[in-house]
Amino acid sequence: MAATNDHPGERGAQDPVKLIGIRETPLSVDEVFRAVEDAASGGTALFVGTVRNHDSGADVDQLGYSCHPTAEAEMRRIAEKVVAEYPVRALAAVHRVGDLRIGDLAVVVGVSCPHRAEAFEACRRLIDDLKHEVPIWKHQKFSDGTEEWVGA
Repeated sequence: MAATNDHPGERGAQDPVKLIGIRETPLSVDEVFRAVEDAASGGTALFVGTVRNHDSGADVDQLGYSCHPTAEAEMRRIAEKVVAEYPVRALAAVHRVGDLRIGDLAVVVGVSCPHRAEAFEACRRLIDDLKHEVPIWKHQKFSDGTEEWVGA
């Protein structure tokens, strides 16, 4: 869906990319939600990725994320691409690195758009592209003593 400015106030003059970050500290859904609050938006969509206790049928005991030094710049590039393709009024994305526990937040993204459907579509595109294109790698340690790198 192409971004349009058919309605007054659909896209402000300010940069809609409000928050991009890679953090070694716990993530906050509230921080992302506050970053994408927008009075002219009728839809806000958030995605929260959490560390689960299994993967492909194996029990996960520990998990760590690491990233390339360009990861944050790649996140911004993807965010700008989403903003160019959808009528995004506000966008935020943060990803965690370091050692995480089961249940910890690994990634939080959010977008606000004039309408609900656009917000869902833009949020899904944002998280899918971040997962596939940003150089962030997951190191999983399983209960049986085996290990696996994902995305490396």
